[in-house]
Amino acid sequence: MNTVNPETNQEVPQETSGSSIQVIDRLARLLDVIAASPGPVSLKILAAETGLHPSTAFRILGALGTVGYVERDVNSHYSIGRKLARLGAKVRTGVDVREEARSVMEKLRDQLGETINLTVREGDEVIYVERATSNRMMRVEQVIGSRAPLHVTAVGKLMLGELGDAFIRAYAKRTGLKAYTKFTYATQDSLLKAVHEASEQGFAFDNEEAEIGVGCIGVLIRDGSGEVVAGLSTSAPIERRKDEWAAILQKAAEEISERMGYRGE
Repeated sequence: MNTVNPETNQEVPQETSGSSIQVIDRLARLLDVIAASPGPVSLKILAAETGLHPSTAFRILGALGTVGYVERDVNSHYSIGRKLARLGAKVRTGVDVREEARSVMEKLRDQLGETINLTVREGDEVIYVERATSNRMMRVEQVIGSRAPLHVTAVGKLMLGELGDAFIRAYAKRTGLKAYTKFTYATQDSLLKAVHEASEQGFAFDNEEAEIGVGCIGVLIRDGSGEVVAGLSTSAPIERRKDEWAAILQKAAEEISERMGYRGE
């Protein structure tokens, strides 16, 4: 008896249908073994673990590698490919970045002794959506739900860098780059220079650009597809802020990004 394809309503010879299912089964077994391994796996181990002949496993792995579902390193060992990792990360698109970030933010606040902010971009602004407030008598505190233009915040400059020079020029023309203090980047050229520098180093400073006496350091948070979903920053009186906090913030952002499914470049 032949099998009927429900999409075409045409019969498929039994041997063809069975063969296709068998290939899918073998493919799934190979991927299961690779995914369960703590590191790249050799063809010999894959064949042994799946019960497949090495030549059969090699042929299937070659096809998977062609479409980016597996990768083979210089030692001919196999690991999950970036394309498959990105597809897998899509199941986490409903994850709330605030929930994933909260405990990391609290730990970071205790470590630095300053307020930690979580922001997201909406149009030409960042919105403060979560915070871990310092218990210092003198502290900088952003109200949840408040907004700020991209060009006057540390995180905002990094987000502009992700959007590209054409967007930055259009943003400058659209907003007029309102100056909030004498330190605001209020010209297109100065903003572009600051954004490029921030993008290259992976973190940005706000040196009293939004408010006199306040300094910030910001970094970006990414999801499983590599897209920027939020910004993490610390705000403090400018005289208390320390440049070395940038590396600490980057590590915290990496932890949150991993929780969001991000696995690096």
